[in-house]
Amino acid sequence: MRYAVISDIHSNLEALAACVKEIDGLKIDRIISCGDTVGYNANPNECVDIMRSRKIASVMGNHDSRAAGLQGPEDFNLLAATAIRWTRDALTKENSEFLRGLPLSLAVDKRFLVFHGWLDDHDRYMLGARDAGENFRIIAGNAAFKDTKICFFGHTHVPVAYLTEDGSVAISTERSFKINKDASYLINPGGLGQPRDRDPRASFVVYDAEKSTITFHRVEYDIQLAAEKIIGAGLPERIAERLKLGW
Repeated sequence: MRYAVISDIHSNLEALAACVKEIDGLKIDRIISCGDTVGYNANPNECVDIMRSRKIASVMGNHDSRAAGLQGPEDFNLLAATAIRWTRDALTKENSEFLRGLPLSLAVDKRFLVFHGWLDDHDRYMLGARDAGENFRIIAGNAAFKDTKICFFGHTHVPVAYLTEDGSVAISTERSFKINKDASYLINPGGLGQPRDRDPRASFVVYDAEKSTITFHRVEYDIQLAAEKIIGAGLPERIAERLKLGW
């Protein structure tokens, strides 16, 4: 099986469409999302429609939860909170219910685990080896997931892989690598719809389960059109500028 793992679409239709087109050319068997289909950008319904029509399995991100009304945006920064309030008004009832029904974690084909921020908190950012180490311990201490060797997460919008074999945590930023069967991995595919690593191209990962390989991909998309839609929708101009900067 070959999996494309995506994350943090954030209502960016242009980025999602470009990545789906790229994925379709890679002979992928399943697409899996680490959450945050909506938020920030201007096409929440169109992005959720693609998730539903393509049967893309996803976990719930923190923006998904707030857009669906399960949490309030009061603890978000002004840009994010403004976009969430706009998104709530824009979402159809069916798409809001879809987001509301997403799980917080997802075990995929007995091969890997998916969650958004931390396994036990989709609002927390995994920012470095220390946080990754804590998550490795949380996963190992969870009876349902204790034997899981590969996990994918999102939320930071930055592509990275953490691995541990002997208790210490190493960080890999290689574009492609082979899975060590004796190690455990936490892998972030990066931000599809709002990258934050200073590279404005959309990001996703391919996991080839048979070959035991991870490959990071970057895709050009029409950033100018996405930015124009943000401004046309009355969303904060700063959101549009971030897309161009990859931040």
